[in-house]
Amino acid sequence: MSGVDKWFGELHVLQDIDLSIDRGEVVVVIGPSGSGKSTLCRTINRLESIENGEITIDGQQLPAEGKELAKLRADVGMVFQSFNLFAHKTVLENVTLGPIKVRKQSKADAEKRARELLDRVGVGAQADKVPAQLSGGQQQRVAIARALAMDPKVMLFDEPTSALDPEMINEVLEVMVGLARDGMTMVVVTHEMGFARKAANRVVFMDGGRIVESSTPEEFFTNPSSDRAKDFLSKILNH
Repeated sequence: MSGVDKWFGELHVLQDIDLSIDRGEVVVVIGPSGSGKSTLCRTINRLESIENGEITIDGQQLPAEGKELAKLRADVGMVFQSFNLFAHKTVLENVTLGPIKVRKQSKADAEKRARELLDRVGVGAQADKVPAQLSGGQQQRVAIARALAMDPKVMLFDEPTSALDPEMINEVLEVMVGLARDGMTMVVVTHEMGFARKAANRVVFMDGGRIVESSTPEEFFTNPSSDRAKDFLSKILNH
């Protein structure tokens, strides 16, 4: 991302954002509510348009619309707060839909891969159920498997655990830690500081639409350089 600006009406939600993420890097974006974290995540696959600047993925500039954008979106997996699964389709159908329709895989190949991925995220036994029969934690793991089934170059997670009950949060974070260890390029907007410490290569701290700080987790949590980050950490780490 270079020189990226985004406005919502009068509100300048992303201000001159410069951010480079390397292949295999896990970047965790944190900051107070309304700081622009989710918007940043959503501009990377054009769910939100931008007014200025450019975003490139693997050297390709983000197309604005049409077939090229659909192709790019296939390379960028996204996992949302709400699981966004198709309610009337089984878990297996949810995971195979993209590979069959977009990647043009055969049904047999897509199903084989889907079952492997569902096993990997720990919900293989749920393949023939519909989402409503699963817990929130299970649904979110299905959503991760669905994104992985497209074989994305990068995975975006927009507060993937914020809608979950506390006991389900860890089962989702464990899957994400595993992905990070396996070398998946990940951008994760989260309030889970434990995950940031354990899995991130870099923590990006946002406030008021700007990137205030970008450093290793170790450095950020023990010695933040900005007063704004110190203040933020003192509020959240003392609870």
